[in-house]
Amino acid sequence: MAKIKMNTPIVEMDGDEMTRILWKMIKDNLLEPYVELNTEYYDLGLEHRNETNDQITIDSANATKKYKVAVKCATITPNAARMEEYNLKEMWKSPNGTIRAILDGTVFRAPIIVKGIEPNVRSWKKPITIARHAYGDVYKASEMKIPAAGKAELVYTAEDGTETRELIHDFKGAGIIQGMHNICGSIESFARSCFNYALDTKQDLWFASKDTISKKYDHTFKDIFQDIFDAEYKEKFKEAGIVYFYTLIDDAVARVMKSEGGYIWACKNYDGDVMSDMVSSAFGSLAMMTSVLVSPEGFYEYEAAHGTVQRHYYKHLKGEETSTNSVATIFAWTGALRKRGELDGNKELMEFADRLEKATIDTIEAGEMTKDLALITSIENPTVLNSEGFIKAIATRL
Repeated sequence: MAKIKMNTPIVEMDGDEMTRILWKMIKDNLLEPYVELNTEYYDLGLEHRNETNDQITIDSANATKKYKVAVKCATITPNAARMEEYNLKEMWKSPNGTIRAILDGTVFRAPIIVKGIEPNVRSWKKPITIARHAYGDVYKASEMKIPAAGKAELVYTAEDGTETRELIHDFKGAGIIQGMHNICGSIESFARSCFNYALDTKQDLWFASKDTISKKYDHTFKDIFQDIFDAEYKEKFKEAGIVYFYTLIDDAVARVMKSEGGYIWACKNYDGDVMSDMVSSAFGSLAMMTSVLVSPEGFYEYEAAHGTVQRHYYKHLKGEETSTNSVATIFAWTGALRKRGELDGNKELMEFADRLEKATIDTIEAGEMTKDLALITSIENPTVLNSEGFIKAIATRL
């Protein structure tokens, strides 16, 4: 059969460890037999990031600005142990954080719902979409170890040279400090992305932070959301029959656990990181969560919401069999291919993405799945497949 052509490339960002192994299997078995893949390839594996002093990550984000659509494999964010393991020049920052800072926008994450995988939270009946702000906070923080007694201050120097100071702490001994920032323009983009996405999907929108404690930082987020909502979206939400409300992050967590789902929960950067893992895990598996970064300029970066599956990778290196769930990585590819097709008017490519997603879900619902799903499914006597066997079972249906 003739392969589906792609008019414009998508940016392909390869990654690390077990997800890098799955990446190749997905391309070999599910994509390249049917699609003439047109990608601009960037190797974001940790070794290559180290070789290029992380320039490769910046280049991949700038390429996404050029081509508008990217698909990304999971990558390692190094800690002290990883520095030693990979003999790194320095502790490189999160590639996701770097890419998000360059592209701006909002990360929308939602669970992939499959019959036979019931949520751990009994009341949840519909997907919960996490909208995660994609800039700043702890991901762009400056940190310092305080060696001994002394005074630490926040200092802002205006362009005219005038200074504003705020005491952080008068240290009596050793300690640590962290300086975080955000930009009002980015928070405004975040708010508009969330309001637009809520209107597009006809879902209520919640936003939560901790303005009672953070009376300037978090309160600014709350005020910007409210001002934009009142000025631009209040009537539109009324017409659509949906609501927006603000609540404290701890109150939101309590409400979410008792809700039936079916709404968008907007979170600041770190809150969104944590809560998307909680939501995806409670819906079934970290590997059953879609993730897309949507920039206000119209750039899209699709990825899996989980990490590099380090434990399985070490087993794989020893020649042991693994049963690693590749669903979220498959859906990253289908999301990117569908968006590429949509932007290029390539209906064939969009239909292929739909068929691949259906083949993936049908495989699980037919009782063929990886071990993580077999342990929690209500389907009787499921067939547990290894990493490659699961992808090949999807290929058979496709």
